[in-house]
Amino acid sequence: MSDTIRSFNRFELKYLLTLKQVDDLKKDLKKYVVPDKYWDGWAYNLSSLYYDTDDFQFYWEKIEGFRFRRKLRIRRYVTNEPLTDDSIVYVEIKQRIDRVTQKRRVPMTYKEALALVHEEKIPEKFNPRDKPVIDEILNFVITYWLKPSATTIYKRQAFFWTENDIGLRITFDTDIGFKLNDTDLANPQPEWLMMSPNYSILEVKANEKIPFWVTELVASHGIRLIRVSKYCQAIETAWVYPQTVFNLASHIPHSYPSPLKE
Repeated sequence: MSDTIRSFNRFELKYLLTLKQVDDLKKDLKKYVVPDKYWDGWAYNLSSLYYDTDDFQFYWEKIEGFRFRRKLRIRRYVTNEPLTDDSIVYVEIKQRIDRVTQKRRVPMTYKEALALVHEEKIPEKFNPRDKPVIDEILNFVITYWLKPSATTIYKRQAFFWTENDIGLRITFDTDIGFKLNDTDLANPQPEWLMMSPNYSILEVKANEKIPFWVTELVASHGIRLIRVSKYCQAIETAWVYPQTVFNLASHIPHSYPSPLKE
C-alpha cells in the first residue's frame, strides 16, 4: 500500500443499517462501483489506536460540535502476518472543518510510530514530503500531552466509483469493537463490541460532493443517516461518560447492552 494517498479532503455521510440491508444495498451498488483493488472485494480488518488528553478534550469537541477539531491515531491494516517492530502502520491526523474531513498520514514502522507519539522521537529516515506532517504530529503530541485512549477494531469492505474520478468511496464496517486498557495493536481482538453484530455502519465519502444517485439509492433502502464517531462511541459504550444523543444506542431498537467500566 505504498502508493496510498497521504493527504486529502473529503465530504462524508454515515448510515446505520442491518446486515440484511447491507446485502440488499450491495446488490444495487454492483451496477456502479468496483471493489477496493488492494483487497479484491474481501473484508479486511482495521485497528486504530486513538490518543486524547487526560480530560478527553477531543471526545468533548466532537460531542459539543466544534466546527474545527482534530484527533490523532495510529492505524494498522491487519493481515495474516503478525505485527512486528518493522511492520508498516500509519500515523494520522484526522481533522474536521465544518462539513469537510481532512486527513494527513505518514507511513512508518510500528516501532517508529510508537517512538514518535510516545517518546517524541522523529524517525531517522523518512520521505522528505512527509516532513510537514511529522512535524505537525510531534507538535500535536507535545502541545496536548497526548496519551493512548482507546483502540477501535472492525472489519471493513470497501468499494470505489471510478466514473468522473471524484474519489467516491463506499465502505461497510461490521463487528465493530474496541479496547480501552489494552492499546497494543499487535492484539487484534476487541474487549467489547460497541454495537450489535447484526448492524453495520455505512460510510460514503467523496472528494467534491456526494453524487445524487448515492443518496437516492440509500434512501430507497430506508437506511438512516446518523452522526457517529467510532472513537466517541467506544468511550460512551464503556460508560466513561454518560451516553449522548450521538450514541448508537439511541438508533438501534432494543439496543445492545453496554459494558460497565470497571
